[in-house]
This record gives sequence, C-alpha cells and structure tokens, in this order.
Amino acid sequence: MGESRKIVAILAADVVGFSRLTSVDEDRTLARLRTLRSDLIDPVINVYRGRVFKRTGDGALVEFRSVVEAVRCAIEIQTGMAERNLGVPADRAIEFRMGVHLGDVVEEADGDLMGDGVNIAARLEGVAQPGGVCLSEDAYRQVKARLDLSVNDLGATALKNIAEPVRIFSLQVGTQVDARPPVAHEHSSIPDRASIAALPFQNMSGDAEYDYFADGMVEDIITGLSRIKWMSVIARNSSFAYKGRAVDIRTLSRELGVRYVLEGSVRRAGARLRITAQLIEAASGAHVWADRFDGSLDDMFDFQDRITETIVGVIEPNVRRAEIERARRKRPENLDAYDLYLRALPHFVSMMPDDAEAGLPLLEAALKLDPEFAAAHAYKAWAMEVRVFRRGFQPDDIRLAERHARAAVAYGADDSTALAVAGLPLLNVANDFPASSSAIARAIALNPSCALAYHIGAHVHSMGGAPQVAEEYANRALRLSPFDPLSFQAIYALGLVRMLAGNADEAAVYLSKAVQANPRFSTLYVFETAGLANAGRTEEAKGAAQRLLSLEPGFRIGTFLTFVARFSHSALVELLRARLAEAGLPE
Repeated sequence: MGESRKIVAILAADVVGFSRLTSVDEDRTLARLRTLRSDLIDPVINVYRGRVFKRTGDGALVEFRSVVEAVRCAIEIQTGMAERNLGVPADRAIEFRMGVHLGDVVEEADGDLMGDGVNIAARLEGVAQPGGVCLSEDAYRQVKARLDLSVNDLGATALKNIAEPVRIFSLQVGTQVDARPPVAHEHSSIPDRASIAALPFQNMSGDAEYDYFADGMVEDIITGLSRIKWMSVIARNSSFAYKGRAVDIRTLSRELGVRYVLEGSVRRAGARLRITAQLIEAASGAHVWADRFDGSLDDMFDFQDRITETIVGVIEPNVRRAEIERARRKRPENLDAYDLYLRALPHFVSMMPDDAEAGLPLLEAALKLDPEFAAAHAYKAWAMEVRVFRRGFQPDDIRLAERHARAAVAYGADDSTALAVAGLPLLNVANDFPASSSAIARAIALNPSCALAYHIGAHVHSMGGAPQVAEEYANRALRLSPFDPLSFQAIYALGLVRMLAGNADEAAVYLSKAVQANPRFSTLYVFETAGLANAGRTEEAKGAAQRLLSLEPGFRIGTFLTFVARFSHSALVELLRARLAEAGLPE
C-alpha cells in the first residue's frame, strides 16, 4: 500500500528534568505522572478531540484536526499543571514543555505519524520554557485571529535536524484565552443563525465529464445540509452563480449573507478520483475543517454517495462547534435564545451532574425567551436525566425529564437534533422504548447524516434489546463522526452487544475503549467493570469498580439496576448484576 499523507496539528510534550526527578524519587515521580495522565492530561486531550499516537515515557505526541483545539488543549493542561504545582517544592514539581505545529505528515498503517510535521513539533517543545508552549509560524497563523494570545516572537530559529529555520512564537500561558469578536461589516446581512453556502467544486481533471460529477455531488450536499433545521443553507441557484469565478470569501459572505463557505475540487489521476473539501469561516478566513477523499472510477456513483454522506455528516458538528465559539464571544446583553442554547451544549459532553447543572440556567433562559425551542427542551430533558441517575432518582427530576422530552418531540417534528437527544430520556427515564426508537428513526429520516442520532440510537437499541439495529447504528455513527464527543455511546453499545452474544474478550475491549473516550462519565465504569469481570479479568474489573466509586461514591448495584431494569431487557440486567457483584461493588 502507498503512503497516506495529511495535514494535521501536532502537539509535542515532555517533562522538564525527568531524569533528575526519577533519580531523586522514581516511584513517586512515576506515580504522580500516571495520576496526571488519568486525571488531567488524557481527559483534556479527549475533550479537544486529540489522539495520542505516541508516548515517550515522560511525554507524548498528540494529533489534532484543529490547531485551535491543539492550542486550547496545551493551555488548559499547562494551566492545570500550574495549579497542581502550588505548594510543591520547586525541585519536585512536574513541569511540561510543549510545542504545536501544523504540517504535513505520513500516516502509517498502525496509526503512527512520521515526517517533518512531527519532527518540527518535537523540536519546538525543546525550545519552550518550563510550563510554556511554543508555536510554529504555520500554527500561529491559524489561531492568531481566533484566540486572544499573548506571545513573544522569537524570530526565525534553527532547529536541530530541520533544514530551514522556523519562525517561533512563545505563548505566555496564564493569560485569558478567548476568541476575539469578529469585525462586523457595516453592510453585512449575515443572519443570527448558522448559515452556509456550498460552492461548485472546481474540476481540475481537464475533462468536462467530471463537471457533471462535481456539480451533482455539491447539489446532493446542499440537499443534505438543508435537512439540518438549525442551519440556513443557500439555494443551489445562488451558490452556483459563482461557478468559475475567483471571488474573495469575505466578499462572497457579504453578498450571500453566510458565515460559512464550503469549497473543494475534483481531480482525476488515471483510474482514481481525488476530492478535497474545506469548510471556511468567512469572517476570519480560517479553516474550520478540511479533508480529502480518494476513490475509483469503477464505483464513481457509490463513491459520490459516500463522500456526500461523509461531508454532510462532518459539517454539522464542526459548524456547531464554531457556533459555540461565536456565542461565547457575544456580550451577555446581546445573547438570544439560540446563543444561550449554544453556550449550554459543551456542558453535556461529560454527562456528569456538576456539568449538567452548569448548563441548566442557560437552557432555562433560552426557553424563557422561546418556549417552543425544541432543542433546548431536549437538552433540558437530558440534564434532568443526568440528575436522575447520579442524584438519587428524585421524582421531580424524573417528571421534568419526561415532560421536556415530550415537549421536544412535540415542538421538534422537523428537528433531527431535538428528536435524537429526546430519545435518550424517553428511554432512560420515561421507560418508553417505542417513543424513543420512533424519535431516533424520525431524526434519521429527516437527516440521514445525523451522527448524533446514530450515536444515541446505538445506546437506545443496545439497551432495548435490538442488537442488530444497535450494531448498525453504532458502526454508522463511528463512520460519520469518529471523533464525536458522544462516540462513547456507540462504542459501549458495541461492547454490550458483544457481551450478550458471548464474545467476552471483544466486549471488554470495547467497554474499556468507551471509558477512554469519556473518562469522566461514571456509568461507563459500570459497563467496563462488568465487561472485564465477564472476560475473567477480575483484578482489572476491581480497579474499574474503584474508579467508579471515586466518581460516584453512593453507587449501589441494587439501586442502579432497579432503575435500569425499567428500560433494559432482562438478560442484560442479570448479566450486569452478576458481574458487578463479582467485582466487589456494594449491593
């Protein structure tokens, strides 16, 4: 197989003076480093959708799809380390140096990354001060307009084994990091909600036949995007008026009244086709997302369908993430119901009560402004569901969860997001599998590329006793959005399906991967404990049980399963009961 190349953001990190620290007290240093990884570093990397592709004993190399997320991740870890080092003697403090670079890399079959893109990041880390972060010029160019950073320009610097000097910016960690507000044009007609134009893809094949292929694909993308209720999509006739024209993105944004622009190209090389696509935030010109796709002319129409589905599926979460950043930049007095809703969304990633509680006032304020806001009803129902399971199964929380879930379905008959999210409390709290599965099916019918619906649907059907549907939904979810913050739902659904089918070893792998995808969600440790015990890995199961109790000290098998039994099939409940007891969890 040929090499696979891509452009990614790389974060390199290592411990300052690691050899000295281990020579003084090896056991304590290694124990502290393991704790830092499990409690701070890995969870933060997960939040910002990073992938650790190499560990180096005292450090790591991490891949990110966004430079903004790589830099935010670096800042959050360094800030967290500064807090953890308060009161620690200077000669025993663990400090990291970090480097961030955006560059071209080669991806190996095992997922390892190689090339100058990785080497430069590693060299930047070596230049950084203890507790600091150094950015290459390529990385800094991508974030300087989106993050309010305090930096020192170190100029062009020769790095070991790197052919050309690299201009380096040293980031001063500890300053407030926030996106800068966009500069509004006096004639701008950009709407309050997310808006996008999909431009005709450029045919670079020199063959007019591929104009039809490229145009047909973009038309399908426009149709797919139009199914996303919260996004305004420019009609084909308007966006295709720009075909063959060189136009400035900012000018196009003002003329069409959009915040985001999708553009791309089609290139033929022999019997192969290559499609590139990039999503651009028009105000700043920054890339929100970019990727490339390769396929064969032998299955051109299947390839077109697959790319269309993938692009529509990946645009929704990326635009939502950019919209959340935009809402965070707005002044409090200018927030509308939509902005308040967007600000609430990040609080639901962990699915833990403290985070959900932080999001609730924002949703309640949104519903006060717009009582028929279906998606806000759905997420409030979700917040109540989180409370129910981790705050003692209180009757008022149960009642509110069901009430707002039903309201989401009533008001959101054409809103795939509201329907998908409502499906969770409809099953978990209202014990209404028909209503839950119906809401999921309706969400998918409205938007076949809605990864959120497939992720939640995988949970609903794995619990509800439909393993084939659960597996289909889980695989579709992970194909559409493999780095989705909710990917853990699809992963543990696959684990539960395999555990019930008797594939204990494979189930344990999936259930442990689910924990890695969201290490702060206590319920995942319930499933991991059961999966490991079911695979005969008793000591590991006991370790997972202890991690569960550290997150949820009041957990009791009987209380948990009594409630779960209301919406889960009996075979799963009995298997969980037996395996959790084996691991020593309290009855």
